[in-house]
Amino acid sequence: MTDTVIYEQTGHIGRLTLNNPARHNSLGQGELEAIQRHLETVESSGDVRVLIVTGAGEKTFCAGASLAELGAGKISGDCFQATTDQLAALSIPTIASLNGNVFGGGVELALSCDFRVGVEGSRMRVPAAAIGLCYPLSGINRFVERLGVNLAKRILVASEEFNADAMLEIGFLDHLVLPAQREQMADELAQHIAGLAPLAVKAMKQILQQAAAGGIDMDAARELSDMCSGSEDLQEGFAAQREKRKPRFQGA
Repeated sequence: MTDTVIYEQTGHIGRLTLNNPARHNSLGQGELEAIQRHLETVESSGDVRVLIVTGAGEKTFCAGASLAELGAGKISGDCFQATTDQLAALSIPTIASLNGNVFGGGVELALSCDFRVGVEGSRMRVPAAAIGLCYPLSGINRFVERLGVNLAKRILVASEEFNADAMLEIGFLDHLVLPAQREQMADELAQHIAGLAPLAVKAMKQILQQAAAGGIDMDAARELSDMCSGSEDLQEGFAAQREKRKPRFQGA
């Protein structure tokens, strides 16, 4: 049986692939548990600096939670939210490489990543209101944090459909490319970030996420800043600038 969630690592870059295109890469209990295990692996690794999350096939990145399993009571909204919360809380930067349309909880899965690369011709919609479902509370909060309350209302309350150009315009997408260019765009972005100083990248991601959630822990933020200031990476960065060469950061 083909694994419906695949994790691979090349150098400092991890890649998590939703591998069930026949079902639009929807997520049942098994897929959610597999994603959680892989994210634990990524978080515990000292070697992965960037994670790319993508889908197999050319039609759909992710259609969200499996409606069949939801209807049968085999999966809970809490399990889905635990997965997106875990992805959003990952200490390293994450890139959603959207290989096609993105629907339902797949939209939140993409929003749980730090950056999103989409393709021309794709669409995005959350149909919760169209089927009588109130979207999970922590998910609603994520839409507001990432896009603002007015856009969250358009997406959730009005169940509005957005084309690729609109996704870029509202800030859901960071980059919009032709389908044939998507993998290269995501890989180049991942390689660029992986070449930056890991401690500084992690520190600023954590502080920015606190700011987006409504408040920075100033003591913790100062500790993170001081850690970067006293790091070997900073000295390497200064040396690389002086010697006009590419820095070789070790995350220490």
